[in-house]
Amino acid sequence: MNSLEKIKLSCCIGFLLVLTLKTKAQHQEWRTGIRDTSFNTMRDYRQNLKKYPFIRLVPDSVTSAVKETRNLVYCQVDNRQLHLDAFSPASRSKKTTPAILIIHGGGWRSGDRSQHIPLAQHLAALGYSCFTIEYRLSTEAFYPAAVNDIKSAVQWVRANAKKFNINPKKLVIMGFSAGGQLAALTGLTSNSSLFDKNDCNKKQSSAVQAVIDIDGTLSFVHPESQEFKNPQQTGASAQWIGFTMVERPELWKEASPFTYAADNKIPFLFLNSAVERMHAGRDDFKKLMDQKGIYTEIINFKDTPHAFCLYQPWFNPMVNNIDTFLKKIFN
Repeated sequence: MNSLEKIKLSCCIGFLLVLTLKTKAQHQEWRTGIRDTSFNTMRDYRQNLKKYPFIRLVPDSVTSAVKETRNLVYCQVDNRQLHLDAFSPASRSKKTTPAILIIHGGGWRSGDRSQHIPLAQHLAALGYSCFTIEYRLSTEAFYPAAVNDIKSAVQWVRANAKKFNINPKKLVIMGFSAGGQLAALTGLTSNSSLFDKNDCNKKQSSAVQAVIDIDGTLSFVHPESQEFKNPQQTGASAQWIGFTMVERPELWKEASPFTYAADNKIPFLFLNSAVERMHAGRDDFKKLMDQKGIYTEIINFKDTPHAFCLYQPWFNPMVNNIDTFLKKIFN
């Protein structure tokens, strides 16, 4: 090989290396560092009033029946503090209570934990210790940062079980929309250390004993999912993972809760709207759980918007469904 051929070969290899690195690098332009407010409760409420003029938001209501402690730090990642709010029954029982960690939605990119303060308050009044959780959104950190954070929140709750009169063997994770996907992924990887990456309360287990998924997808790679049908799309899920599906399909599979379904041993409750695209993989998951004898319940709220869980007249029935489910699996 002469010198010219060597130079050409070297350039060619260099070009391919750059091309490979570009393909493997996450899309840093999606991680803006600017808070995304595109999904918030009031905006969603105004939009839904057009089709559902009878709906009413459930307010944040401080009551004597619930003891509240807000803005607690559950983990610090580098210089970033992560917060949660705690809601417990005001009268301390001799019997320990189950704990419910509530994960907000917003396409992994928007929303905040205040969305579910009313839900935490109502469930705490029924005797549960509830925690609304902050996690790093995709404008700040790509997948799997959010999952790492939620696992740390579970570990923090378990570490503080005595303080909040919690039974550490009865931890429940619940989430809405993107939060539902995160809750399912957290629950289905209870027996794995794949996402235990933060250095907070490492001695504690991040396992949970039940999952409540409110309109959160179970799979990005299931034939029913929008992502599977549009693998080159750069929507909210791609902006969270940092790649389109065609660029890194193995990451999309890894981030899909259904991937871990075969090893699942904990009960699931699905609370679903009329928006079918949010239920990818759900029915196949239930069939598999039925075969395994793992209790799985699906409750559909007919003719409802995606964020039905935020509004009356569906809020109270949903709270009752959650209470009934938890009493069934824990009593």
